[in-house]
Order: sequence, then C-alpha cells, then structure tokens
Amino acid sequence: MDKKFVKDIIETLIFITDKPLNVAKIVELINIPEVNEEIVKELIVELQTEYLSRSAIEIREVAEGYQMATKPEFSEHVRRLYQDRTLLRLSPAAIETLAIIAYRQPITKAEIEETRGVDCTTVLETLLERKLIKIVGRKEVVGRPLLYGTTQEFLKYFGINSLSDLPPVEQFIEQNVEEQSVTQENVETESFSTTTAATTEENIEQNMFNNQNDESTEQK
Repeated sequence: MDKKFVKDIIETLIFITDKPLNVAKIVELINIPEVNEEIVKELIVELQTEYLSRSAIEIREVAEGYQMATKPEFSEHVRRLYQDRTLLRLSPAAIETLAIIAYRQPITKAEIEETRGVDCTTVLETLLERKLIKIVGRKEVVGRPLLYGTTQEFLKYFGINSLSDLPPVEQFIEQNVEEQSVTQENVETESFSTTTAATTEENIEQNMFNNQNDESTEQK
C-alpha cells in the first residue's frame, strides 16, 4: 500500500467536502482493502501537523469529522472578502435560547420558557429553520411535549467536535452576544475591524472560518 497516495486521497476528500467527514466515511470512500480507520487517523494526524507548519489552512476536527478551515489569525481578512455572508447572525434571544438547549438538552419548550421567563415560540422556529436545533422526541409526561436538542450543524457552526467542548454557559452567552454586536457594528460602518478573540471566544469565532471555508471550497 502506497501511504503517500492514500494520504493524498484523504487530503483531497477533506479539501473538497462541504461538510465534516468522519473516519468511517473516509475509509469507505478510499475503498482500498488494506486501509482501515487506524491508518486513516494516523495519516490525518500527519496532515494536520504538515498544515500547521506550512499553510494558512488547517485541518480541524469538528462535528465528529474533519474539515479544512482558515486559521483564526486570518479571520479579519476573510470577513472583509465576504462581508455580510460571513455570519449567520443570531439575536441575543436566540443565542440565550440556544445556550439553554445546548446545556440542558433534551428540554421542552415549557422548560425553556420557564428559564427565560418569556415566550420562545418564534425563537424556536428560527433555530429549527436554521437547523441548529431539532426535535429529539417527546417527554413522557401529561401532554407528551416535544423535546429539543442541538444538531450536527450546531457543532459545525460553533467549530466544536462535541458538546463537551462547550465553554461555561455564562461565557457562551456573553461571548456570542458580544461577537454579534461587534460584527453588526462593523457591517453598518463597513469597517470590519474586529476585537482580538480570547481563548474561550476562539471556539465560537472559529465557526465563521468553517462557514467561510465551505464557501471558498465550493468556489474552488
């Protein structure tokens, strides 16, 4: 087996995909009997190391798969290129509701509203439409209300591999609201100058690079 050839295949697949590819899917696409998941993981690590030292692009593990993304230090320039298309903007109410779902899922609409103290019908509809949350079942109580949880798109949007990578809920809400506020102000002034992200904020900020890299990949 030519490992370099296999590594080139993996690099090609991760480059061209419009969504994260997991190891099992990569093995299936390579379709070489000698290539198993262990070998693919080993070669992905090699690629990650190579990209880290020689490229403005990195191979990131996100949403339980792998995808290429721009490095955080180039975020400002990416946003200048794509401006309004860079962000899927969420209102503070949507961010707060999304945080409640992310940290307490599965959760019912009534439980979300009890936490927030306001009706969240419209916000839930928006989050469902944007595929950031989904209906995961029904709670076995009177009325059997719907239960909500986050999606793979949620992980991809925030640039994380699993829910265990989420920051504390207070920081999740604070940093997202701050990021949305800063970005909206930049759009209005067409300046797009961005505050340097802190370590916790980087997980949230990196989502924009994933989204942007998807668009760049499609153009290539």
